[in-house]
Amino acid sequence: MEQNQSENKEQTQSVSFVVKFFATGFFSGYAPFASGTVSSAVGLLFLLIPGFSVHLFIIPATIVFFIIGGFVSGKMEQQFGQDPSIVTIDEIVGMWLSLWFVPMTYMNVALAFFIFRILDVLKPYPAGDFDKRRGGWNIMLDDVVAGLYTNIIIQIALRYI
Repeated sequence: MEQNQSENKEQTQSVSFVVKFFATGFFSGYAPFASGTVSSAVGLLFLLIPGFSVHLFIIPATIVFFIIGGFVSGKMEQQFGQDPSIVTIDEIVGMWLSLWFVPMTYMNVALAFFIFRILDVLKPYPAGDFDKRRGGWNIMLDDVVAGLYTNIIIQIALRYI
């Protein structure tokens, strides 16, 4: 009986401000439309921070935010159901991953943004499989796949086109 009461209490409590702040991509997930696109653009705003695009900074930032994202996305999913649309930290992480080792020109960043958004919507294998599963890590992984595919496409384009 005591365990059921504590479970019900946990389900009725809302998530903390910090969890919402990170899970919603610094509240960009509350955009009235295209929250994934808005959050991907927020990810690009970090490029305005001097030195952020240097691989010695963007790679650890991506990994740290992936870990934070797995936890906070899971908490949001418990509160709001499977893969809530307001959870957009995954778009930021995927956007950053798409830029690893890519020369930071306006053209390359724009190309990465558009390819990432297309792949995030299409969810090529195995992204679609992750998207169908519950859990914060699956929320994160479908965008990691899209970011990885975007990066591969850009790397090939830079070398061979």
